[in-house]
Amino acid sequence: MAEPTQTDDVKPPTSISLRPPSKYVADPSQPPTTTTGEVFISPPLEWLWRTWAVTHSTLSMWRSARNVRITYKPYKPDVKPVANDNLVEYEKKSGKGGVKRVEGIERPDAKIPAAWMWRGKGLLVIASSHWEVLGWGERPLVGNAGEGVERWAVTWFAPTLFTQEGVDIYSDRKEGLSKETADEIITALKSLKDAPKVVELVEKLMQDVDISLPWKEGA
Repeated sequence: MAEPTQTDDVKPPTSISLRPPSKYVADPSQPPTTTTGEVFISPPLEWLWRTWAVTHSTLSMWRSARNVRITYKPYKPDVKPVANDNLVEYEKKSGKGGVKRVEGIERPDAKIPAAWMWRGKGLLVIASSHWEVLGWGERPLVGNAGEGVERWAVTWFAPTLFTQEGVDIYSDRKEGLSKETADEIITALKSLKDAPKVVELVEKLMQDVDISLPWKEGA
């Protein structure tokens, strides 16, 4: 049984390669291989615990939103395996109104690496969804993109009663990913030959998510 990697000694990949969602793998309990033929390594939880800007998405729900961000942090860290506290925040694309919030708790899948089952809090407790990290990494910023490094992640969401399956691209920078990184990620997504439905979604529905800084704060 594959266990999600949760150690601090895992070095973030510097190249971009993605695995197909477990839905399209014959034995999802086995370590999946990526588009470059390497074994997929799960991101350490500590690496995931931060605020991410959603920069690109196939999901129609973000067409009328801007400044979509997701914050992961540990939920009851003394309880093993550690679950994530998940906070989604977004604004109306028009800029009117305040910040919308969706809160949930997600527990790791015992059989699939870097996968979680999300369940809403409060009135959304009846809602649930399954999602997985398809790829992640860090790479240096160059040229006009700035200095330092940019962290990126690609997530896949299984279909629910209310939504079709979808793909999001994350950046740890409020202003989003550099064009070079975003283009390489989208190219890698289109190379997921074992997941033709994902390729179709990316080719037909992947769009930029509107970013208009500064982010609004508060509910």
